[in-house]
Amino acid sequence: MNPHPERLSDMSSRTRRDFLRTVAAAAGGMTSSWLIPSTARADGGVVPPGGRINVGLIGHGLMGSGHLKVLLGRPDVRVLAVCDVDRIRREEGCALANDTYSADRLAGSYSGCASINDYRELLARPDIDAVVIVTPDHWHSLISIEAARAGKDVYCEKPVSLTIRDGRELADTMRRYGCVFQTGTQYRSIPIIRQVCAFVRGGGLGKVTSVFTNWFKTQVPTLGDSFVPLEPALPEQAVPDGLDWNLWVGPARYRPYNSAYHRNPRPGVVPWSFCEAFGAGAVTGYHSHAADVIQYAIGMETSGPVEIIHPSGGQFPTLTCRYANGVLLHHVENWNQVKDLYHAVPADARLAGMFGGLFVGERGWITSMSGSGPVEAGPVSLLDEMRLRTREVVIGSNNHHADWFECIRTRRQPSAHEEIGHRSASLGHLVTISFLLGRSLKWDPDAEEFVGDETANRLRSRAMREPWQI
Repeated sequence: MNPHPERLSDMSSRTRRDFLRTVAAAAGGMTSSWLIPSTARADGGVVPPGGRINVGLIGHGLMGSGHLKVLLGRPDVRVLAVCDVDRIRREEGCALANDTYSADRLAGSYSGCASINDYRELLARPDIDAVVIVTPDHWHSLISIEAARAGKDVYCEKPVSLTIRDGRELADTMRRYGCVFQTGTQYRSIPIIRQVCAFVRGGGLGKVTSVFTNWFKTQVPTLGDSFVPLEPALPEQAVPDGLDWNLWVGPARYRPYNSAYHRNPRPGVVPWSFCEAFGAGAVTGYHSHAADVIQYAIGMETSGPVEIIHPSGGQFPTLTCRYANGVLLHHVENWNQVKDLYHAVPADARLAGMFGGLFVGERGWITSMSGSGPVEAGPVSLLDEMRLRTREVVIGSNNHHADWFECIRTRRQPSAHEEIGHRSASLGHLVTISFLLGRSLKWDPDAEEFVGDETANRLRSRAMREPWQI
């Protein structure tokens, strides 16, 4: 399978989008001016520089509420619908949108934010140009694929898949339909992180020999700590009023409701990630961000490792991935292991933070972590070579959403497009499979299959609950 097929032309993409909208509008008899999408009104189907992009939000948990605030703060964007299977959450989102656009409603240019339970109803609307998907992980690939087929552009939170096969199908579908797809790995869009990646990628460290990143154990209710998400047997509880639990579970294996998965008030960003049916543990929490940044810096953002080396083999003390260019990516449980087990940096080196990595090369080392202090390097002269305006990593300072919207207008490829999103998630899936099997694996990143290992290859995919399918 070729991981880089040619994208469809702008014209073929626009033609299909216009056709879908025309048919849907005719069927629904929608004639009000506010229902005509920006793309349909523009010359040739491209959103004009001053035109608004109509967006639907799918998922209004903690992450979704953050995305909604970003969307509502953009004058070039109009939120027309909030979709969530929890009535409380979707009504909260709609109320915020309507309050934000209150002046426009008085002027008659906005007819209100729709509150939608089923994402399929949102995707069927011809007036929505793009969607932001912020659901639990088990919905990411399926909804993204259906959105592309419906002619929508897509921003999807990471990881974009729960299996390697679903991620490949997502990436291929985005290209097939000419969808502008952005993965929610926004840390790569922090200016200083981009500078670090460019420095490493451009040879600033000389040949990169090793990279280190975090892989913590996940706390699984009733089962304890685990390197991978598990299937705990949780007691059945009464489903809260207003929650469509059957649709929340969707394509995953069904299990009774328990508040550890979902409740109000919101219990955390990804409370369900401990359960392998719904989330991907470390891949969900932070590893997708790190994989994105690391694989970009070492020039492997659209590929992957050729070997996953389990510590049981004795070659390395922690799980390690080897790339065709010779780079070794070591996963550590804490930064002290970099010093105590690998002796890769001086004992007094300050290592802290997440969502990135520590790069070690012929000329020294440098960090790309976020959330706990400045970029560090040794020797410090490397920082002078980079000519950084600041070493402070400001997480909120990024243009990730802006890049997506600009690409919707221009039809260019976003900074974290579908192939990058797929490969970032896949790296975590490869690590998970190695942990599950307790042994090392050979991987062909072009064919996306384990070499001579039928047991491992069966773990690249999983069945979906009827009637759901990709």
